[in-house]
Amino acid sequence: MIALLGQDPLAFALALSALLFSLALHEWGHAYAAFLFGDDTARRLGRLSLNPLRHLDPLGTLLLILAGFGWARPVPVNPLAFRRYRLGLFVVSVAGIAINLALAVLLALAVRGLLALDPFGVVQTFRGEVRTPTGVLALGLFFASSLNLVLAVFNLLPIPPLDGSKILQSLLPLSWQPFLWSLERYAWLSFLLILTVLRGPIQEVLALARRAFFGFFLG
Repeated sequence: MIALLGQDPLAFALALSALLFSLALHEWGHAYAAFLFGDDTARRLGRLSLNPLRHLDPLGTLLLILAGFGWARPVPVNPLAFRRYRLGLFVVSVAGIAINLALAVLLALAVRGLLALDPFGVVQTFRGEVRTPTGVLALGLFFASSLNLVLAVFNLLPIPPLDGSKILQSLLPLSWQPFLWSLERYAWLSFLLILTVLRGPIQEVLALARRAFFGFFLG
């Protein structure tokens, strides 16, 4: 994103706007899924909203821009209110990831369409050699697609309090649940590890996911 800002501020603004909306959609997905399963905690706290300001985490958003991975402010959920605990925990946890993955695919297909419409302008804009309206739009959409892919893959990691840990938790024995929920109090340690020891491996996983994803959709 920082490289994009230097290359084309307009494309950066487009990608940043898409990022903020994507973060809001991710958390809205969690909130709406929880509401469907009987937990109205997020609704009562005003988090069943598409307003990005209700969902942004300053550090997580900054890291997305600077380091390529990050997070939003988690939606408060009360799993004890779910009508079906296991299924509810699984669906609520996977909802945000599914939304980001769907957005990544739709945006990548939009870039592919623009590439077919104006191959010279898009390719040359990506290379920084010329700047065409079609190319700038494609560049912004490309970064927006990449950020949504990053949000989906990053949140799949089975590290508390990321969504992947809840997906795994929904599959584990009920007798383990109190202990697994108690790990939430050490979320600060997880974020510390993500920013230090795990940063390199996570970036490698995300880079591999981007290469595979855009290799498939854009060639």
